[in-house]
Amino acid sequence: MVSFPHCKINLGLHVVEKRSDGYHTIETCFYPVPRTDILEVIKADAFAFTTSGLPVPGEADQNLCVKAYRLLANDFNLHPVKIYLHKIIPMGAGVGGGSADAAFTLRLLNSLFQLNLSQEQLKSYAVQLGSDCTFFLQDQPMLAGGRGEMLSQAPVSLKGKYIVLVKPGVHVSTAEAYAGIVPSKPAQSLKSVLQMPLESWREKLVNDFEVPVFRSFPVIAGLKARLYENGAAYACMSGSGASVFGIFNAPVDLNTQFADVDYWAGTFA
Repeated sequence: MVSFPHCKINLGLHVVEKRSDGYHTIETCFYPVPRTDILEVIKADAFAFTTSGLPVPGEADQNLCVKAYRLLANDFNLHPVKIYLHKIIPMGAGVGGGSADAAFTLRLLNSLFQLNLSQEQLKSYAVQLGSDCTFFLQDQPMLAGGRGEMLSQAPVSLKGKYIVLVKPGVHVSTAEAYAGIVPSKPAQSLKSVLQMPLESWREKLVNDFEVPVFRSFPVIAGLKARLYENGAAYACMSGSGASVFGIFNAPVDLNTQFADVDYWAGTFA
């Protein structure tokens, strides 16, 4: 069985408070983006995990696809499988590529072995793999709270809009990004801002990570400015970086302007 794990962007991201368990409570909107990896899972005589495309760092045992299989195998005594991942979504980009691969592995295994797990049951496994993994169990925009696992439908649609996603060759430490933030509740709820016209988002739809990350990595701030210079209706950093995206009202080809970075353009479904 083959699937195409998609990535996401964050439409607004507020760090609301530091929790007693060491995590942070956030408020954000995860929005699906049609840039995908390719994931295949088939039954086999012995377990195997292979990759192609972009290099995947770390040992295979630590890969989230492998961890997803083992989570279900522990409870359902699954037959061995071969997992093949062709990596297209860049890592360390703040777009959830690894979490998407993990969640789509759960979805494929649920179908392949006819486990008939409900969304809530799948969510209980996904949250063990990563805070934003639960988002990738459905293919629609979602408001997220808690650590990112508490989801509700988002009142926003970018259907027909165009997106440009760029990633510079720098790595942003999520821990360091959080360390640069003083948690606080936003003056205006994210849900209310998302219901405003796209053109008003520039001043109102904020990612709290931009201030500390831009201070440490001015190249990322420069990419955001370049997206606005090239006509973006809205531009922002996704997650804790390093990717920046621009939303456009009409098709745009900026490949030459962004030849120095990882560049991708597409249309929202």
